[in-house]
Parts: sequence; structure tokens; C-alpha cells
Amino acid sequence: MRIGYLDPESGEEYPLDPPRWSGPGRRPLLLTPMPGIGRSEIENSVRSLWRYRAALPLPDSARISMGEGMTPLIERQLYGTPALVKCEWVMPTASFKDRGASVMLSLLRAQGIEAVLEDSSGNGGAAIAAYAAAGSMAATILAPSVTSPAKLVAMRAAGAQVELVPGDRQATAEAALARAETIFYASHNWHPFFLQGTKTLAYELWEQLGFCAPDNVIVPCGAGSNVLGLAIGFGELVRAGEIVRQPRIFAVQPANCAPVAAAFLAGADERVPTPIAPTIAEGTAIAAPLRLGAVVQALRESGGGAIRLTEAEIASATLDLARAGLYVEPTAAQAAAAFRRLVAAGTVAPGAATVVVLTGSGLKAGQRIAELLEGNT
Repeated sequence: MRIGYLDPESGEEYPLDPPRWSGPGRRPLLLTPMPGIGRSEIENSVRSLWRYRAALPLPDSARISMGEGMTPLIERQLYGTPALVKCEWVMPTASFKDRGASVMLSLLRAQGIEAVLEDSSGNGGAAIAAYAAAGSMAATILAPSVTSPAKLVAMRAAGAQVELVPGDRQATAEAALARAETIFYASHNWHPFFLQGTKTLAYELWEQLGFCAPDNVIVPCGAGSNVLGLAIGFGELVRAGEIVRQPRIFAVQPANCAPVAAAFLAGADERVPTPIAPTIAEGTAIAAPLRLGAVVQALRESGGGAIRLTEAEIASATLDLARAGLYVEPTAAQAAAAFRRLVAAGTVAPGAATVVVLTGSGLKAGQRIAELLEGNT
């Protein structure tokens, strides 16, 4: 099967070479559907997401890896209900973004790209900076001026050129688009191969659950790369005949910045008016998600949904998890708060196999968590 880029809007297809990050008119691209792989095609000797190499349309020689993936899936009681906690912060740069960074930059290096541009509120920039360094590539990262200091330090330590942009996360994205004519835009929001990395989360859950799909997966959602990655990965497993159906996917956003949830709950396919304000869940503060329609469609097709959380709920979940030994940033803690809400509403049954995806380490947000502790005393 020949794999290429697909413009979902026009149906046009494009080859993987030459390198590209968008379609004509700056329309976002996906990849043409792939058949998926079975358990016999897993490279069992590889302890990283690259054990699913057969599901990744990359040259055989392409691989920038630091052991990303294969994160723990642990059984825990959350608010008195059993849950499966996926510890995605157990990665080289302490967030799930390492999945996409590894796969995307592996492709770009194989295509001869030597310098990349990224825009990020923190975790994506840290991942791109680290994997660019591992692949001997130069990286320029644009970040909002309010980004957590620990994330900025990680980018700079990896050798990236970091530029702070005044204003919100959307202002940073617009600044990056303006620069994309002069340096290759390796955006974790735009480039389809980032989603090829996040889709390995679906394969990993399938394998860790004894080659079965969970009933539900709850993930924090900003631009939606985890939602789309899960939909792509589980969709491939259905096509491969490995599972009968996809799990329900639930996207969680802060009420202060919830464009995906607002569109889903309104039954819309495009952005609907919704308030935008600062949030402690900075990793999901994306006011205008590039792939909003695709994310909403993925939620609907899975039978899942979307949840909006108050700042108080996010803060409480962050401290509740920490006091249970799970030290994650507020962005990640949203998944646990949503789990509590979904169980209380009867949407998720207590006995169901529900995966709560915790996406980033609390070490990334020490200052904000310290502020929560001060306000809680």
C-alpha cells in the first residue's frame, strides 16, 4: 500500500517527498488510511514506541529515539473508583509529546531537514528541542511569555534558540506561521507525522491490556493530538482485525479555554463562541485548534464526549493526585477530574476498563503547584 499525505477537505493526495507541513492554502493534512498491524508484527525486543515500527511509514534507517513510549499502565483507585492510569510523563522529556517528536523528527531528518521551527506552550517545545538535539538538528522554539520557567529551561538546555512571544498561545502560533517561510515548520499541531507518534499510545494500550481495547480513554485536550492519535491508532487496529471496536474517547478542557468541548456540546463541526481566559492548565490553552472539526468528529465516532472543568476542579485534582503519589502538572490532572465527573454522572461505569491519561510531570509546573499549595493552606 502506498502511503501519502491526504487533504481531508479536498480529497487530494500528495507524496511524502518533498517535505511539507501543510497542503495548498495552508490546509492541515493527514495521512492516507493505513491497514494497521497485528501482534505478530510487534518488535518485542525494542523497549520503546518503535516496537510498532511496522505501523509507521518511515524509511528503515530513520529513527531518533531515546526510549520514548512503553510508559507504565497502573491500576489505582481514583476518588474511590478503580481506574487504569497511563503514566505518560515517564518519558525522556517528561511528557507525552515525546511520542510525536520522535516520529516526526525522524522523518524530517531522513528527508534532509537540518533546522526546524516549533511553537509551543511548553511540553511540545521541550520535546522538539530534545529530539532535535538527539538528531543533530537545530531548533528554534517560539513560546508564550507566560510559559512555565522549567519548560523554557529545558528547551534552552537542549540547545534550542528560544524566543518569547507577548500575548496568548494563539499569538505564538501566528508568530510561527509568519516565520514558516524561512525555516521548516516542524509544528506538533500541523505536521501529520506527529500524529503518527501519538497513535502509538493506542497500540501500547492494546498490548498492555492483553491485546484488547479499553472501554474508555480520558485525555486532556488542547489542539487534540492525543485524541486524533488514539482515533488513528485504534482505527488501524480495527482494520487489522485485532479489535472489534474503538474505545470511547473523552476530551477534557479547562472551561476557561474549551473550544473543542464547546463545539462538541453544541453539536457543531466548527468553532462556536466561547469565553477565553487564562488557565492553570496551560498545556490545553489553545483558543483556535487547527484540527477542531477532526477532533470533534473523532469524539463523536468513538461514542465519547467532552468535559469542561473549572479552575477549582483542576487545582483540586492536581493536589489530590500528588497526595496519592502521582505528581503531574495541572494540565494532566484534568483527566482525573474528568474521570470523577464522568463516574458521578453515570457516563462511565465503575467496573469499566477506563484509562486516565496523565500527560506531563509536575516537575514542569513547580511554580504553579507551589501557588496551589499556598492557596490551600
